[in-house]
Amino acid sequence: MSISPLDLPKVRLEPLRPDDRARFVRDNQDAFNYGAPVEFGRRDDHFEEEGEIISRETVEKAIDGGEALRITLDGANVGGAVVRIDGERGELELLFVDPKSHSKGIGQAAWLAIEKRYPQVRLWTTHTPYFERRNIHFYVNRLGFHIVEFYNERWPDPNDPKPDEPEDGVFRFEKRIEAPTSDRLIERSASRA
Repeated sequence: MSISPLDLPKVRLEPLRPDDRARFVRDNQDAFNYGAPVEFGRRDDHFEEEGEIISRETVEKAIDGGEALRITLDGANVGGAVVRIDGERGELELLFVDPKSHSKGIGQAAWLAIEKRYPQVRLWTTHTPYFERRNIHFYVNRLGFHIVEFYNERWPDPNDPKPDEPEDGVFRFEKRIEAPTSDRLIERSASRA
């Protein structure tokens, strides 16, 4: 079932406060841990650290290298995101919604708020493991991303910090956003000058 953008919940994006950092990391880990048992029906071997699908170190590194945002609804924390912006390029490092709030349009509403917050970004990228079917559906069917690569042992990620330990498989997604018509006219006029 699809939710109309007009019917999406009114989420807010708020910069992560230092006193909320540890909770943000734990909430992210809890949300990521939810996916593996749902997908595989049990705990499996897709852990970065003991008992965690995503390690504290991975989340901390994302926070330190980007802008961490809390997703709130009616004043309550319902998720979070970390983005890295470089001019017209944006990387969605992390996006998570509390599993108790899944299927309510919160992730989609948060993404639309992210796009609105960074209107200069024309190319968004993100990644997700092959086994996260819920994420793949969300990025492709709800948010309009396209799968552009599948990293695996035969096609390694060129940016992998551990190239000798290839992952089981990670999809890379892109979403291109057209400049608003007025921006395209200004760009075209500037290029003719």
